[in-house]
Parts: sequence; C-alpha cells; structure tokens
Amino acid sequence: MMCFPDFPYPEDYPNFMHHSKLQEYIKAFAQEKGLLRYIQFETLVSSVKKCPSFLVTGQWEVVWEKNGKQESTIFDAVMICSGHHVYPNLPRDSFPGLDQFQGQVLHSRDYKGPEAFKGKRVLVIGLGNSGCDIAVELSRFDTQVIISTRSGSWVMSRVWDDGYPWDMVYVTRFASFLRNALPSSVSDWLYVKKMNTWFKHENYGLMPLNGTLKKEPVFNDELPSRILCGTLSIRPSVMKFMETSAMFEDGTTFEAIDAVIFATGYTYAHPFLDDSIIKSRNDEVTLFKGIFPPVMEKPTLAVIGLIQSLGAAIPTTDQQARWAAKVFTGSCTLPTTKEMMDDIDKIKKKKLEWFGQSQTLLTDYITYMDELGSFIGAKPNILWLFLTDPQLALQVYFGPCSPYQFRLMGPGRWEGARKAILTQWDRTVKPIRTRAVSKAHRPQPFYDLLKMLLFPLLLLSVLLIFC
Repeated sequence: MMCFPDFPYPEDYPNFMHHSKLQEYIKAFAQEKGLLRYIQFETLVSSVKKCPSFLVTGQWEVVWEKNGKQESTIFDAVMICSGHHVYPNLPRDSFPGLDQFQGQVLHSRDYKGPEAFKGKRVLVIGLGNSGCDIAVELSRFDTQVIISTRSGSWVMSRVWDDGYPWDMVYVTRFASFLRNALPSSVSDWLYVKKMNTWFKHENYGLMPLNGTLKKEPVFNDELPSRILCGTLSIRPSVMKFMETSAMFEDGTTFEAIDAVIFATGYTYAHPFLDDSIIKSRNDEVTLFKGIFPPVMEKPTLAVIGLIQSLGAAIPTTDQQARWAAKVFTGSCTLPTTKEMMDDIDKIKKKKLEWFGQSQTLLTDYITYMDELGSFIGAKPNILWLFLTDPQLALQVYFGPCSPYQFRLMGPGRWEGARKAILTQWDRTVKPIRTRAVSKAHRPQPFYDLLKMLLFPLLLLSVLLIFC
C-alpha cells in the first residue's frame, strides 16, 4: 500500500472501493507520475529487512517473487496490510477423537456452496459470522445442521430501528458517550436489554456465558427463524468425536454425521519479517495503537488492518494509513518508547474489562477513530460545530458516525463531507422507497433512551411513595 500526497481522489470518494477499479485508477495515476514500477499487484513478498543503513535512513529492503523470479527494491517506508484473516485456524488437538472421525472435515474457508451437502447431516463448530452464514444456508437444503458453540454469542439483525442498517443506529457518538459515562451496572443493563430486543437469546440457546462483555456480535437475519423451524439447532462444545458421531459437553450426541465444518476463525503471521520487530515482549504482537512497533529506531514500518474494530473495517484502515503516512513524512511524531509501552499496557487492561480477552484485536470503533483522527487533525470538533453549524453538529453527534466525519477538517478534508452527512439518511432509504406513501421516519436515539429509562424511574417513584 502506498500513499501519494497529491493523489486525486475520485469525485465519489469514499464510495470508490471496488478492488479492480481502484487498482486501475492507481495504476493510471502512477504511470502519469512515472511511478508505475513501484506499484506491484499479485506478488509474493519473501522478506522485509532493515537496510544496513537503517539507523540513519530508516530504509527497508523488500524482496518479492513474481513469475518465479525474485526482485528486490529499497523502500523508505513499508506498510504491512495483510490483516488478521490469513491462515485458517483448525484446532484438531482440541477435539479428542477427531483423527478417528470418518466423515468429511474442512475449514469454513474451503466451503464453496451448499450443493455438496444437500440432504446430509452437518456439524458446524463455531458461532461466528461465517459459521452462522454457512449453517443457515445449509439448513435450506434439507440438511440437518447443528452449531456447536463454546460460549454463545449475541445475534443481531442487520436491520434495526425503523428498518435502518444497524450501524447507522448503533454506532453513534451519543451511544458511545452513554456506554462510557454511565455506571457499568447501568451500561451493562442497557446493553443486554438492547441485545435482547429482537428475541430472547436464552430461549434459543444463544445467550453468551458473560453477556455484559462487549464481544463482537454475530449478524444474521435468519438464524432465529431457522432454529424455530427445527432445521438448525444449537449445542455446547464438542467433548469428543467418534467414528460417525460427536458427543457434546451436556452428554447429548449427534449421530451419523456426514461432515464437520470448522468455522473457528483465522490466525495471522508475518513470516517475511523478523519476529523481534513486532513481537517486542513475551512473544506477543506489541504495537502502539495497533500500528507501530514501539521499539524501533526509525518509525518507518506500520501494520495496517491488524485490528478488529466494532465498526466498518475500511474507514478504520483508511484512518490508520492516513496517520502512518504522516509519521513516515515527519508531519507527525511518535511518543517515546516508554510512553508507547505504557499506553499499550493501559489499552490492554481496558480491553480486558470490555472484551474479556488478553490477546483480542477488538477495539471500540469511535474511541479508536477519534484517537487516530486527533493525531492527524481530522477529529471533528463537536463543540465548535455546535457553535458554527448546529445542524451538522446534531447529525455528527446523534447520527451515524460515518467516515465522512473524519473528512470534515484537517488534512484530506473533503468538500462534500458536510452534504454527505446531512443527506445520509435520505440516501440510505432512497433505493428501497420504491413506493413512497409518507415521509421517511428517522430513529430518535435520545427519545428512545428516555423511554427505556422511564419504567425503572417510574418504579422507583412508586417504591418511594409507598415505603
């Protein structure tokens, strides 16, 4: 990934994200600038090493393979953008008897469609997005499907209040403020109540073991109905496999299994890079704000996308790349190594409280985006907006935290950002309002909160009166 300071973004940016179209656009720009030889697509990177002069220049020697031949070039800076969905995780050692199982065993990445499983009995291990999507699809083809889950999960519909996409309603600055400002007991109560709005997870066997942790939810609009129809069911962890069956922790068994699909996620690694560069402590990936190695003589290497934001992925990585480009060019400076390590420890402690995993890549979307935005001067100044543009300020604070917000000011400012924010509700419903019978209704998060709090306040008042 490269960053050009004078790159002419298309007029419809940031919706210009089709991979092949974007490649052609970048190639044309690079050719015009005489930089085409530096744009490499579909190549295998063999190694990324510090140059002998790294202490002075911060340069890297990158070796890659293409068409069976190796080439190398010296680069002033490197961005590693391979993300965290790289190597399929198939934990065979965690399932006794799996080596004796006679049916088909595959990872979700190797699943290509339901046709090969029609009429079969399939066990899906893992209650993530991939596992649920596969299980739901299989259950439509006369297939008996069971999902085995270790800890359960919240399941959310992509369609939320008033029929709008969930992230337009849920990912707002106002909602983020409430989650962080309210006492944890109140915040947890609101969170669980909201997650159970669609259906009671306890009734469907989906309730997470620790429901108050802000783990990544599952998005699936059909899962509850498939369970209700009886074509799909939920079971606990697999205790052991037999030749044709599996026994679960509750003592029940699933007999005559034809296939087991492991939807157990992915692992990541950087075999082209010396481990000591990004694993500076306890053999753990240690990165400042999930991007920069804290123990580095020159800040000329950035890891982009090695994070799991509870929001849209592309705006998150875009924000990371913007900051990294500023650091590379010297426009932004990083703190000292000690300050960066202290911040890493602080964030790790907070993540344990939020998500309950010491090695999790999860992070709060708005908090993280604002942090990165403040480094490059792109974080919206809410108070200033309320004083100068109240209409826009209300939408920025109470409306969706869309990526347009981080193009309102600072480097990379986009003239169309204000209009895009003010019209985003209308543009969302325009394709589906093919029969307009009345004015489109928008969610009112502030009034919805008041309604949610009204009942406990009313109950408290009654208790005070009669006690």
